[in-house]
Amino acid sequence: MAQVRNPTTTTLGYALFATRWLQAPLYFGLVAAQGVYVYKFFKELWTLVLMCVSGHATETYVMLAVLKLVDVVMIANLLIMVIVGGYETFVSRIGLQGHRDQPEWLSHVNSNVLKVKLATAIVGISSVHLLQMFVDVHHTSHHALLWGTVIHMAFIASAAILAYMSGPMVAQADRGHTDRAPAGHGQAGQAQAGHAHAQHAPAGHAHAQHAPAGHAHAQHAPAGHACAQHAPAGHAHAQHAPAGHAQPGHAQAGDQEESDRGDRHLAQPGPEAPVVTPALPRQPGPDADADAEARIRAAGFPARKLLEDFDQQHPRDFDRETVARLGKAEFVTARRNVVLVGPPGTGKTHLAVALGVRACQAGQRVLFGTAAEWAARLSDARAAGRLDAELTALDDHPLLIVDEIGYTPFDAATAGLFFRLVAHRYERASLIVTSDRPLGRWDEVFGPSAPAMTDRLAHHADIVRLDGDSYRTRRATSAWAD
Repeated sequence: MAQVRNPTTTTLGYALFATRWLQAPLYFGLVAAQGVYVYKFFKELWTLVLMCVSGHATETYVMLAVLKLVDVVMIANLLIMVIVGGYETFVSRIGLQGHRDQPEWLSHVNSNVLKVKLATAIVGISSVHLLQMFVDVHHTSHHALLWGTVIHMAFIASAAILAYMSGPMVAQADRGHTDRAPAGHGQAGQAQAGHAHAQHAPAGHAHAQHAPAGHAHAQHAPAGHACAQHAPAGHAHAQHAPAGHAQPGHAQAGDQEESDRGDRHLAQPGPEAPVVTPALPRQPGPDADADAEARIRAAGFPARKLLEDFDQQHPRDFDRETVARLGKAEFVTARRNVVLVGPPGTGKTHLAVALGVRACQAGQRVLFGTAAEWAARLSDARAAGRLDAELTALDDHPLLIVDEIGYTPFDAATAGLFFRLVAHRYERASLIVTSDRPLGRWDEVFGPSAPAMTDRLAHHADIVRLDGDSYRTRRATSAWAD
């Protein structure tokens, strides 16, 4: 039974939450301070120019004046990080997702990241001050040099401690959260005591194994295969899935397979240099490799694609640095999303699969499916009255991949199912989605549900746009010309 909220408590909580706007004038006050530093910068620069033109500027004077300018710039950088990052973190979202001038650091800012960046900025400013002392050492007392060095080392130590506490410890906590499976839900592809697992059978046939007292554990089959449903103790009940509604993780049959995969089967890259992506640290031993291969097979990728094989010369516009960073698979432990946007044939599915493979190699469970396959899966779960249980069971997979959003519009009911999926995984687990249109045009696919859906999807997301002609069309045109 749903818990009834106390209206008084709820109103009081909303009122307390609204007090965050009291911080907004503080950040605008820092904007005024930023203007003061702009004035100070140009005043120091004008003084330096006059001294150089008049011939009264010595080498030491020029060096100290330049260091003062650098100091002013670094303090201004510190201010802008506090203003923009602090406002985004503690007051309200700014909504820069997808903006071409969005700072790289703002795309993954949070309180921990902000503290580390501020600490490193303070270390940089302290370094400039200490360097000024050593440049003008003849006019600086030994006492000032000593304490300047001690204070600088204290800043370095505090920044290192903050980086350690906000890095591995947070990552370990996130990994522990994603590794915990909800009680009462079996894991796909693994045997559970007292459960019977449905196995794949030829098209049009259902095959189930009987188990001791327990429940039948369902596995999703391709189109024309039976998907075992949960049954009473000691029985496995099979039910045929409608043709053309393959579940995510499996390929569809016939012409539908070729249509749904779209830009999934990219041609092999040419002689151009592959994108430079950092290699993941491999765990020693054959067991780790075997586990990674098992996760890759269970993910249901249409084909194995690697980041090293991606033709980085094909897209006209392509953020290589962001993709290289995503290749570390750290976005999964951070519960961030990835949105790949671009015309057909620009390599969106290749990158989505390649990032999924990297996540599998990093020890994460992944599940792949086209938008049509996910729509069929969620619709079947809703029809069976187990939509909530299905969404909870998907929590066993820290990363879900939804391919080909935008090629087919969905009705209001199906759009609501996608909203439930995105809302359920918001700040809880990761999604990779590919689409042929930007988030601002998703109302053409999902209707009125689009704004709320894209708001949650893009809040903690890296948006990568690929712009160019279709790789397949280019290869076909080249072959025809030859």
